[in-house]
Amino acid sequence: MDGRHAKKLRNAKHEFAYSHLITCGHCGCALVGEIKKGQYIYYHCTGYKGKCGEPYVREEVLEGEFSKLLRSLRFDDEVFEWVRTALRDSHAEQQQECEAAIQRHRAESERLQNRIHAMYIDKLDGKIDDAFFRRMSAQWRDEQLRCEHEIGLIDSADRDYLDGGVRLLELARDAQRLFAKQGPEEKRKLLKFVVSNSTWQHAVLTWSLRQPFDLLAETAMIAARLAGPDGAIPPGHSVWLGDEDSNLD
Repeated sequence: MDGRHAKKLRNAKHEFAYSHLITCGHCGCALVGEIKKGQYIYYHCTGYKGKCGEPYVREEVLEGEFSKLLRSLRFDDEVFEWVRTALRDSHAEQQQECEAAIQRHRAESERLQNRIHAMYIDKLDGKIDDAFFRRMSAQWRDEQLRCEHEIGLIDSADRDYLDGGVRLLELARDAQRLFAKQGPEEKRKLLKFVVSNSTWQHAVLTWSLRQPFDLLAETAMIAARLAGPDGAIPPGHSVWLGDEDSNLD
């Protein structure tokens, strides 16, 4: 077995956390991992579009950059409670909208039921024949089922709104710590969930955060700017996911 084939086998067996997760800023190809000297992991452009001048980069460098990114999502317990309170307030408003929508669907279902009942009386009185009654009542019952389905979807979304929001807050707060403890595959999954794209060029990693993590990062930044010398936030101040006054600058 020659050296080149042995190197391919080693690379094929190894899990590279960031392969095809980062785009080369020079040519737009993906960065892929490679083991050198049997133990060091480097990433380089695939060069599918031709020879690329971006140098190799050690995995530890990329890991440090992603750790820095996830650190931007971290906030203390006080900010966590702020945002959770804002979520609860938002949830209360959403509950009102959901309840109004549910009431509209229930009213529509009741209106259809009244139609079916009235048409049944007409059938008994001989005003309409049985075939017409069965055809129209079947159509209106289908519409009733659609109303019930919509009610179920709204109710489910309402229950998931607050719980899902709090879980995302917890993930954002703990993302850097989780990242440090995880293996390559778990690191990839976490970054794919949080980061929409990342680019490596001139030894600099740039990225975009997925929603709502972009808003959470902005919230953490605003909280840091508001904090006093002791790290505490002014009493009574509220933060809502980056929707802060522009006069903070």
